[in-house]
Amino acid sequence: MQNDETSAGSRFLGPADVRRLAAELGLRPTKALGQNFVIDPNTVRRIVRVAGVGADDVVVEVGPGLGSLTLALLPVVGRVVAVEVDPALAARLPSTVAEYAPGVARRLEVVPADALRVTELPGPAPTALVANLPYNVSVPVLLHLLETFPSLSRVLVMVQKEVADRLAAPPGSRTYGVPSVKAAWYGTVSSAGSVGRTVFWPAPNVDSGLVLLERRPSGAERDPAERAAVFAVVDAAFAQRRKTLRAALSGWAGSAVAAETVLAAAGVDPRVRGEQLTVDDFAKIAAARSTINPSGTS
Repeated sequence: MQNDETSAGSRFLGPADVRRLAAELGLRPTKALGQNFVIDPNTVRRIVRVAGVGADDVVVEVGPGLGSLTLALLPVVGRVVAVEVDPALAARLPSTVAEYAPGVARRLEVVPADALRVTELPGPAPTALVANLPYNVSVPVLLHLLETFPSLSRVLVMVQKEVADRLAAPPGSRTYGVPSVKAAWYGTVSSAGSVGRTVFWPAPNVDSGLVLLERRPSGAERDPAERAAVFAVVDAAFAQRRKTLRAALSGWAGSAVAAETVLAAAGVDPRVRGEQLTVDDFAKIAAARSTINPSGTS
């Protein structure tokens, strides 16, 4: 997968490199921006390997920080579009890449922006998202990018272990919830391993996990026009997750009786809870309501 010619001379960031770069920038990592920088080259190599990306990929990296993962991606993929909200980090990244990986520096494009507000990216359509996501906004960023860029066919993100468990949880499990269902709307989600705290600086007080999402293949995609309606059902069902669907969806449907009517039309038992349903079940409920009440009003 890696191109030996372009990777020749490329170096990775170790603990001393990360601290030196941070000192040069006068950087004190902040919890508000979820800044925990990877200082272990083996971890970023592992992320790139598990992501399964190659020379034909245009990779979006959110929160590149000082460039640890960026330097691992560039020798392997065709292009990296790094979205960084911190102006100082965004400005410094190109020179770091030029210093540590001069042979592939031209493959990098830095976008100084908040990933939650990005609606377009320069150059060819992105094919993959590979990132150590800021833990405080990891799920919103993931869902926003999946919605905004249908061309993203593969995702490998590092997130807080608890969030990773939720994203990859199957129906019926204790951790299954809104993130699980909404991620499953876009494709197949699976856990891709755990990451310890010591590979970061500063070390977070939580463990991390890798999550792999493979988007539904061409021809099997869900209709984007249906997404908002389905997600509204999901939000309503889990807002009161200990209640039966008949009760939990009463506000969404207009009344408990209306909820039961919609559920019956969808072929879903009104006595079960939302945590027992698949994304397909939620889609059937949204479709049933649309059929019974096309205006969507109660």
